[in-house]
Amino acid sequence: MREKVLINDVGPRDGLQNQPRVLSVAQRVQLIQALLNAGVQSVEAGAFVSPKAVPAMAGTDEVLAGLPANTGADFQVLIPNMKGYQLARDAGASTVVLVVCASETMNQRNVRMAIEESLLQAREICAAARVDGVRVVACIAVAWRCPFEGATDPVRVLDLAGRLFAMGADDVNIADTIGAANPRAVAQLMGALAREYSAARLACHFHDTRAFGVANVYAALEAGIRKFDSSVGGIGGCPFAPGATGNVASEDVVMLLEQMGFDTGIDLPALMSVGQLVGEMLGTSSGGRADAWRRLQLEKQAPLI
Repeated sequence: MREKVLINDVGPRDGLQNQPRVLSVAQRVQLIQALLNAGVQSVEAGAFVSPKAVPAMAGTDEVLAGLPANTGADFQVLIPNMKGYQLARDAGASTVVLVVCASETMNQRNVRMAIEESLLQAREICAAARVDGVRVVACIAVAWRCPFEGATDPVRVLDLAGRLFAMGADDVNIADTIGAANPRAVAQLMGALAREYSAARLACHFHDTRAFGVANVYAALEAGIRKFDSSVGGIGGCPFAPGATGNVASEDVVMLLEQMGFDTGIDLPALMSVGQLVGEMLGTSSGGRADAWRRLQLEKQAPLI
């Protein structure tokens, strides 16, 4: 049996939140359903944030209501605070994602709180989630570099991860928010985190700003990480982090993993079609770095794996 790697597609949230074209609730449901049809079993379906700040996430409760029940899929939603948690819980989200930044400036820009305030809030959310039976993923943003403060001290990331686990976070996701990490830095930090806290409870979130996204996935994989965020079509970027371009493309990550012998459970040709779909919806180019190769293979009617 092949070793499994979990892909959490963040396209419907992180991918859409910074796009000039805002998709309707029906389009977002269509996109998520297409991902499910391709075999994706974990999807970041939206965010309970201010629609004034992030118009693309308005109606996340309607998106969740429009998704099929009893599929076994994990529908994650981003929350900024306790109010967001309560809205997510009431809407039926199976997993909530809370973000703590590894730099004070970025945390203020992102949620208008100091890091310690965010941690206090995270403790309250984790306690409520335990009672409600909701899974919590804590994301440490700008884990390698902050656009305002520069390089992030790895010791700070290790400390934050430990505190979040102690609060009751089920997983901690280490995020390269602006795509500034390199494979050596990824190997060093993720190796240290895996030794300290167990790779099974860690995930990684990479952006492709400097074309290192897939290489960073490989470095984390070598450190033992088996859970990754990626975005169909390579769309995305944090609106509050200057220089944050698209996420590493799900198509490229799945291709890498499957060709290395891992099992993602995802149908790559179907996923590539979803990448084209989201590009058409947004009126932009999409598909990941392997898309030109994909078109060539289809013309030759050659296999994609």
